[in-house]
Amino acid sequence: MTDQAPAPAPPEQAAKLNLLSRREFMTLLIGGGATLVLAATLAEPLDTFAREIFAERSRGLHEGDPNYHWAMVIDLNKCIGCNYCVWACQATNDTREDMRWNIRVEDRTALGKTFHVTRPCLHCGHAPCVEVCPVGATYKRADGLVVMDYDKCIGCRYCQTACPYGARSFNWSERDDANPQVPDWGQPEVERRPRGVVEKCTFCIHRIDAGLAKGLMPGIDEAATPACIFVCPVNARFFGNLNDPDSPVSRILRTQPTLRLREDLGTEPNVYYIPPEGLI
Repeated sequence: MTDQAPAPAPPEQAAKLNLLSRREFMTLLIGGGATLVLAATLAEPLDTFAREIFAERSRGLHEGDPNYHWAMVIDLNKCIGCNYCVWACQATNDTREDMRWNIRVEDRTALGKTFHVTRPCLHCGHAPCVEVCPVGATYKRADGLVVMDYDKCIGCRYCQTACPYGARSFNWSERDDANPQVPDWGQPEVERRPRGVVEKCTFCIHRIDAGLAKGLMPGIDEAATPACIFVCPVNARFFGNLNDPDSPVSRILRTQPTLRLREDLGTEPNVYYIPPEGLI
């Protein structure tokens, strides 16, 4: 063992290190230079490590109000596959054509009837993406919303791998594309995400928070409600507060049969589907 100080990094390497952003540095650190840290982290649940080190800073200013529990209901009997909800989401949240936060797929019942399923982020009550994030960049608010702190995200993509619904996408490059749904289906209401982070549906969290601050009620007042809801021409989508027995979603869940995607996984999604006739 020696007390001799390590040799300084070559000038070109030192200059490069000085130019690294925090996100790039953390990516390099986890990718190649922190074997002991990773070993210690993986020896215990990743969420435990994250909570100990990053819990306070990762929450930001918007914790969410526990008086609310936001949920969405989609009626597969009514949905006609028009894509209005898909396009409104793409315009409002300024997503890329190949990284839409709300997607639509077709399926058939056992009797051969075609139906359409749209899939946003399901904002799971027990979200695998939250559990695996090593830096607390993905977290759940008190109102049930699973949100991202893009400033914390290091691009490890653990959350994308853990999500059983394919609801997350990774930004491989800076955005310079034109949004094909603007202005016909709305104007962007949030900033584009930077290169190197994972993104997903937020239930239009910016509308919810701003609406509540103005005394508006999400699910009732359009300005405070996710963009995909009121744009539906056949009234197949509903949003509201599960803690309110008189909210649109609470009334539906109390009176109609519903299902959730992959309930067997125990993720407790907060998106419910009214199944088409003949599916169950």
